[in-house]
Amino acid sequence: MARLIIVGAGGVGNVVAHKAAVQEEFSEILLASRTIEKCDRIAKRIGSNKLQTAALDADDVNNTIKLLKEFRPDILINVALPYQDLVLMDACLEAGVDYLDTANYEPPDVAKFEYSWQWKYHDRYKEAGLTAILGCGFDPGVTGVFTAYALKHYFDEINYLDIVDCNAGNHGQAFATNFNPEINIREITQVGRYYENGKWIEVPPLSIHRPIPYPEIGEKESYLLYHEELESLVKHIPTLKRARFWMTFSQSYITHLQVLENLGLTRIDPVDYEGTQVVPLKFLKSLLPEPASLAENYTGQTSIGCHIRGLKNGKESNYYVYNNCDHSKAYQEVGGQAISYTTGVPAVIGALMVVKGIWKQPGVFNVEQCDPDPFMKLLGPLGLPWHEVIDRPSPFEEN
Repeated sequence: MARLIIVGAGGVGNVVAHKAAVQEEFSEILLASRTIEKCDRIAKRIGSNKLQTAALDADDVNNTIKLLKEFRPDILINVALPYQDLVLMDACLEAGVDYLDTANYEPPDVAKFEYSWQWKYHDRYKEAGLTAILGCGFDPGVTGVFTAYALKHYFDEINYLDIVDCNAGNHGQAFATNFNPEINIREITQVGRYYENGKWIEVPPLSIHRPIPYPEIGEKESYLLYHEELESLVKHIPTLKRARFWMTFSQSYITHLQVLENLGLTRIDPVDYEGTQVVPLKFLKSLLPEPASLAENYTGQTSIGCHIRGLKNGKESNYYVYNNCDHSKAYQEVGGQAISYTTGVPAVIGALMVVKGIWKQPGVFNVEQCDPDPFMKLLGPLGLPWHEVIDRPSPFEEN
């Protein structure tokens, strides 16, 4: 039996709390957030006597250490903002708590995300005998596990990887983001990057796109983005010749985004407004719908997977593994939409892997460095069934 603390009470925190509360491995759970009212609403909805709540400013390392030492958890699941990753990793080191997150660190004043900051913690976690699992959502997260599973069971070497992420849902809003608007918009307006033949190639944001078929959904226009799991997968799978990430956006979404950029509302540097310093993107965030509020009226599906090509016994082979998740079914189960659901469920599975000793090893690790089989075994039972397509033509085979 293990004690769990969840930091963050947004859409993903809600899913993590729901799923963790029904796992017998967790005896006590503390849900903590800057706004305790959010925690209390989630706890009331779940109605489990395992679940406690607390107010926590996750930017304050001393307060976080104090709470960890009072509650004495075995593991912390961080589903707060990526800005807070390093503070929470520091607090876990000081309090002797294992750590897991779903998104890599991002400095507040620079629209840049990479694992280098967190990888530097490896020796400190190793010396402390603690485990830190990075990027254990869906993408990053399950996409890395999918890739590791493919390499273990279907390939001698993986050469080409295309991660595809489709949201074919409809929430009825003119413009909204499926997770924190500030993080979401910073992510997709960055320069596009992909890996090919030993180097990173940069392209203008959203400048490369193509239709890609998705199971049960059909073809959707998909845009090449830089996504954080590319950095870790290229590092840990040295046979990769090319690795790319694709995400769908409607034309309406692209048009709204372009207008907001042209107006300067996606800027992250402060501007003066009547003597007050205002960050335009933070102001925009305050105007947009709260992502968790989209769940009730969301319909349609997400489809996220990996198209993989490589060699097995000297012969080229194709492999596609994916999950489709239904927004309305996610809402019926946990009161959240599919984007939150597909991020929260893997975080709970990753925590289970650590507390059960399966992924428990001293140091800082990305998910593809861990045994994928027990994780894959739990995906379906916890709500994310996965499907394989073996040795059929790939939409990426010719380019």
